[in-house]
Amino acid sequence: MIDTDEVLRISDRYYILATSARIDDRTRVLKHGDTFAIFDRFGDVEGSGAGVPGIYGIYHRDTRHLSRFRLRLADGRPLLLSSTIRDDNAALAVDLTNPDISLADGRLIHRGTIHVFRSMCLWDAACHERLVVHNYGTEPVATALTLDFGADFADIFEVRGLPRERRGLRLPAEVAASDVAFSYEGLDRRLRRTRFAFDTPPSKLDENGARFELELGAHAEAVIRFSIACESEVGPAVPVPRPRGRRFWYEEAAKDAGAALSAARADEPHVITSNEQFNDWLNRSLADLHMMRTSTPHGVYPYAGVPWFSTVFGRDGIVTAFECLWFDPVVARGVLQYLAATQADADSEEQDAQPGKVLHETRGGEMAGAGEIPFGRYYGSIDATPLFVALAGAYFDRTGDLATIRGIWPQLRRALDWIDRDGDSDGDGFVEYFRRSARGLVQQGWKDSQDSVFHADGELAEGPIALCEVQAGVYAARHAGARLARALGDDATAARLVEQAETLRRRFDEAFWCEELGMYALALDGRKRPCRVRTSNAGQCLLSGIADPGRARRIAQALAGESFFTGWGIRTVASTERRFNPMSYHNGSVWPHDNALIAAGVARYGHGDLARQVMTGLFDASIAVDLHRLPELFCGFPRRQGESPTLYPVSCSPQAWASGSVLLLLQACLGLTLRAAEKKIMFTRPKLPEYLEQVRIENLRLADARVDLTLSRHRGDVVVDVPRREGRVEVMTVE
Repeated sequence: MIDTDEVLRISDRYYILATSARIDDRTRVLKHGDTFAIFDRFGDVEGSGAGVPGIYGIYHRDTRHLSRFRLRLADGRPLLLSSTIRDDNAALAVDLTNPDISLADGRLIHRGTIHVFRSMCLWDAACHERLVVHNYGTEPVATALTLDFGADFADIFEVRGLPRERRGLRLPAEVAASDVAFSYEGLDRRLRRTRFAFDTPPSKLDENGARFELELGAHAEAVIRFSIACESEVGPAVPVPRPRGRRFWYEEAAKDAGAALSAARADEPHVITSNEQFNDWLNRSLADLHMMRTSTPHGVYPYAGVPWFSTVFGRDGIVTAFECLWFDPVVARGVLQYLAATQADADSEEQDAQPGKVLHETRGGEMAGAGEIPFGRYYGSIDATPLFVALAGAYFDRTGDLATIRGIWPQLRRALDWIDRDGDSDGDGFVEYFRRSARGLVQQGWKDSQDSVFHADGELAEGPIALCEVQAGVYAARHAGARLARALGDDATAARLVEQAETLRRRFDEAFWCEELGMYALALDGRKRPCRVRTSNAGQCLLSGIADPGRARRIAQALAGESFFTGWGIRTVASTERRFNPMSYHNGSVWPHDNALIAAGVARYGHGDLARQVMTGLFDASIAVDLHRLPELFCGFPRRQGESPTLYPVSCSPQAWASGSVLLLLQACLGLTLRAAEKKIMFTRPKLPEYLEQVRIENLRLADARVDLTLSRHRGDVVVDVPRREGRVEVMTVE
């Protein structure tokens, strides 16, 4: 029997501590490139109490460069009037005012006399802020504005709760008239710096903060601009060079950020519906997807989530790209090219790497660079490799871009070889995982928490473990590889892959179907015993087409039942199972991306009612959460009348594949397929829920053609109109 305590002990090394919930207050998130910031609603970086820094701060490449940042007015915290992230996520705007302030001479500055407007944006590895302090009183006012700040240079894994035996060298702060710099030399021999630079010298500036003594006439204002730059370089500790020439201030940064966003969205489709609340969800999701996109030498890549996963993850990037594929295939191209360039080419137990295997995660922080964690480049993901091939096939179907496929075909071949060779380590025809790195992940599917794979009695499964949805991914990968091989003129490889896929389909049904459950087993353990547990994993299998229609119908019926569907979405584990816990990470929670993949799968088999039910639940959740932003996951409690979904305390928000879920859900309900080779846009059994009378899609591209589409509900059916068509493309509805 597996030593459960030992598994939990090892796995807990990467457990995200929840000393306080990140949802105690509504956080404000900005991101650009490898830099992200988490502020409270005041625009401050405050701790969680009792000396605990919490999660707030400005982070750059997995290091917190700013851990304390607080604005004070007359030595006290101002009153919050409003706080919002702009619709496009480009800037944070905060309105503050003074409380009643008693002066030394007995006079009183009445609350609401002084207005402080904070505008903040991230651009080019720096946070840029403009403060406008306005006196709306009829008399002059003298007051002080103070910015307290500090930098702890904590690695993101430290912030998550992973203890360290030792840290690097903190260097003395360097202070000048209008700038101050903090420096830290890490154990990875990398020098990291945080530099404050002010457009006007403060009245007082030291390593603890800046103070401005303000004299404001009646209806007068003062403007303060500053930047907080994050710098990182390899080499010994050296004095921080002073900035020269023109500084880069908020107005210029905000202008560049807005221009870059406009350019990125210029060629995308425009989707608008008849429901304004649905539009709010859709538009916030699109803004979040753009915020999470990061430019790399290989194209754009959607970083996984803020705060814990703001980096490249193979599985997350692939799923996000698939969700967005009909809408914007540029994301898929960037993901494919990045993962091809970082594919493992050698065997490494420490990295769980084997030739042909696709990246799980990459990290740029001190602990990864110093070898304290194995995630500099880590390959401990069982599904990223087949999903890489499956995405390539879907991308080619959508775009007809044979040049990109030809460019990565060697990596696709190596991925398929890995599936046959190292992926199936015991030669039983199924792809399974078993951790080789002593410090790696025990569970290597998408549900990678330590207790996510178990038997009906609650006993943890012993590896090697073959997950059901991974076999479905392999089935999809082999069919995708066959289509690509055929397009490249390799008919022999295509025929072999199709034969392998169909053999897998038959063997999968024999080994994984559990008649008493009415769905596929979660997994096979190391002794080939099925884990007879009812989970959402079985629903994900349907997306590949591996199931026969009868099996798919029973799975859809089960997922629509009370033990799975909460009213907000489908749980990861049915409430009837031994390890069900609605507050767990993977054993009873609701994940938007999981629901979207399931919806796309059941729609493929003609069960559009469940797809619409799922979209409705998540749409309702989006109305209830802050900024209409669906988090990574929420708790799996049943929906209660008049209440919001129960939030999970340490979920990422925004999370790329949660943001992408609305696009895939809409595609599933519309039955939308784009086929570049045939120049066809197809709607198979399209249906819209009652709250969507109409959906307009403008500037949808297929190869060199463009169309505008209007889809309208009419007596329960959907009527498709084409008000604009440029180029050769056929739009058709299929029943």
